[in-house]
Amino acid sequence: MSVSIEIAGLPPERIVFETSPLTELGMALHALAEPGHHPGLHGWATATSASLKPDLADRLSEVDFLWRTTFSDIFLPFAGLAGRGGGPGATLAEDLDLLDRLDDERFVDAALEFACGPHYALVGPSSLVDPVRRRQAVERAASRGPRQVDFASRLLRDPGTVRAWLRRLFEDCDEAFFADTWQRVRIQLAADARHKTEVLRRKGLPEALTAVSAALSVDEAGTRITADKLAHSTTTALDPTVGAGLTLVPSHFGWPHLMVLHAPGWRPVVLYPMAAPELRVPASVELLERRLEALSHPIRLRICENIARAPYTTGELAHAHRISAPEVSRHLAVLKKAGLITTRRRGRYAQHQLDVTVVARLGSDFLESVLR
Repeated sequence: MSVSIEIAGLPPERIVFETSPLTELGMALHALAEPGHHPGLHGWATATSASLKPDLADRLSEVDFLWRTTFSDIFLPFAGLAGRGGGPGATLAEDLDLLDRLDDERFVDAALEFACGPHYALVGPSSLVDPVRRRQAVERAASRGPRQVDFASRLLRDPGTVRAWLRRLFEDCDEAFFADTWQRVRIQLAADARHKTEVLRRKGLPEALTAVSAALSVDEAGTRITADKLAHSTTTALDPTVGAGLTLVPSHFGWPHLMVLHAPGWRPVVLYPMAAPELRVPASVELLERRLEALSHPIRLRICENIARAPYTTGELAHAHRISAPEVSRHLAVLKKAGLITTRRRGRYAQHQLDVTVVARLGSDFLESVLR
């Protein structure tokens, strides 16, 4: 399984390394929401969370699916705008201006991507204009909680007001903590982007991709980039409707995630971690054998890829993998018996999530694979 980016005929100068304040804000919010994904950031996440004013923390929780459940494409607005070089803004304000330029249909669909499902790569009418997709969006929101349903309904009813509210939320994050954080990390990110650009110019694309991540490769003909992920999709860097280009964006907060924007009608973007800290690898042999046996089934492995990022209901997993709900339940029972997942109830929905602190003890290779 992999995500492929078609690049046949793409001019070399259209492959660029850029930094993005808005993208990094999204990754910082993800690290705050899921500190278990980021063992090296516990101190920063704890201190930052404790410093948030209650009103800001409450507003963030209302829309945390934008960076917790998935990494929403709204954090990469430059990739959805036609007629640009594909690059982000130099400041958060400039990135937010680009976000304002996204048309309502594109913005709404990106903001209502509650879970990584097969509908992400589907081409079709927007939830804003299609009654069927509108109903499906509200149904997906229902599994996340009443506040998410309220947000989805408001966004579908009055996208302009919600967009203004969301911009103000990001501006308040900037004032509360991100401006100082960005000042601290932007120099390192810019240096990494310059270094990768120089590798690309001097040694070529294969070397540059290897420098980014061992999970990235290019075929011998130089026509396709492949990201080794527990997903399967194909996109193109030569879509004439939005303009040719591929942007690679480094992140200080990103490890262990390697994310690929591959939505139809958007220029592809690879968001990669600038560095990867080492994890402890303890474990008794007996416990390790039990857990590895639970993970030996390919369906359970793919389920882990879903629930590593966010809690999923049994129905969502059945839809994502095109199998029956009882079959999903049997696989979840095996994973739960091995102590690999947790289950919590939200109203009438039971949500299952991988315990990444337990998985981390299996080894960084597996953790990086399911979170990549």
